Amino acid sequence: MQDNAFSQEDVAFLSQVAKQVAIAVENAVAYGQISDLKDKLAQEKLYLEDEIRSELNFEEIVGKSEALRHALKQVETVAPTDSTVLIYGETGTGKELIARAVHNLSSRTSNAFVKLNCAAIPTGLLESELFGHEKGAFTGAITQRTGRFELANRGTVFLDEIGEIPLELQPKLLRVLQEREFERLGSSRTLRTDARLIAATNRDLAAMVEEQKFRSDLYYRLNVFPIRVPPLRERPEDIPLLVRHFVQQFSRRTNRNIETIPSETMNALVRYHWPGNIRELQNVIERAVIVSTGPVLKVPIGDLKPRGSAKDTDNGDVLESQGARNIRGILQDAERKQILSALEQSNWIVAGPNGAAAVLGMKRSTLQSRMQKLGIRISRTTN
Repeated sequence: MQDNAFSQEDVAFLSQVAKQVAIAVENAVAYGQISDLKDKLAQEKLYLEDEIRSELNFEEIVGKSEALRHALKQVETVAPTDSTVLIYGETGTGKELIARAVHNLSSRTSNAFVKLNCAAIPTGLLESELFGHEKGAFTGAITQRTGRFELANRGTVFLDEIGEIPLELQPKLLRVLQEREFERLGSSRTLRTDARLIAATNRDLAAMVEEQKFRSDLYYRLNVFPIRVPPLRERPEDIPLLVRHFVQQFSRRTNRNIETIPSETMNALVRYHWPGNIRELQNVIERAVIVSTGPVLKVPIGDLKPRGSAKDTDNGDVLESQGARNIRGILQDAERKQILSALEQSNWIVAGPNGAAAVLGMKRSTLQSRMQKLGIRISRTTN
């Protein structure tokens, strides 16, 4: 309020204070801008993920690659119709999600989506699962049972691993597709169903037809509108999206706070060939989230060496990998011979007290998984 109120010492002191205050204010403003940008980037990332799904009209399917878009375009084309759809592709590619997308985009979306894995049901019970049975139809049938086709009336029935349906049951499935009629086990009363069939397989049904392991008339009836689901190695641009999606999913489930995925980790995930496709990627990310104690995702990169990477290693590593492959091949050959011997001993029956699984002392599902990995197919001999 008066002239010369502050001495030179006061001015010097206040100048020093002002400089410190200015630095603090500048840091606070910068931090606020960085925080806003971080929030904006996070929102943009979530927006883009939602945009991808809304643009393609598929909420459960993550990806934007051309190969995936082609498959989803086929889904949009066939969904409004009632035509039978055959979805084929390697194991772990998400065939069930494609089947659900067909159902959700159809006029049947308000009705049931009934699924059945044909490989998971013993042959003797598969007919009952599909068409139902009456009380007393067979030993253990103490009550009446409604089959999957009856449950899916006016809805959709999804038969996964349809190549595993035995030959003796295939004519009844063909009749349902052609006539929309079936009988429960133990009943002579004909029932009708308005269920749409979507089938899926990871096997070559055309080759099975040539080998007389699958009926040609049923194959042609199923193959009305085939949709091929591309393997993950054909859509590498989708891998970062899938990785982020699974990281968010498993972080919420395990109460972890994963904020960062190192670029070298993401590059390794993109380069890997993923023989188990999306299912393998999902399992790898789940394991990585569990072992990551901090905000950075830790993936065991050593377990994700892409095929053909030997050229990037020294000769010692090449010889070591070749030796490992030789040993693995010897072990697989021995395992193959053991399984084939057990199958021949059990007359090519997998399940049951006298089946190959019991002979080998393992679960039926485990044996079927090993047979699929080793390329062993059931070969029943006829009398």
